[in-house]
Amino acid sequence: MALGDNLLAKIEEKTGKKPTEFIVLAQKKGYDTNTKPGELIAWLKTDFGLGHGYAMALEHFVKNGLETSKV
Repeated sequence: MALGDNLLAKIEEKTGKKPTEFIVLAQKKGYDTNTKPGELIAWLKTDFGLGHGYAMALEHFVKNGLETSKV
């Protein structure tokens, strides 16, 4: 298990949401690949109670997911 996998598993444990669900939630909030990292991090910390490190890791995952799902 890679370090990133462990972080994502902990985030799922803390929030009850799979990391892929955050990509969908971000899209529904209107976030896209042009959204500043700090904006996504603030959203994850405020709405889901994540600490800064977890929010940073998840922001990276979400940004990559938004890029991949871009048509």
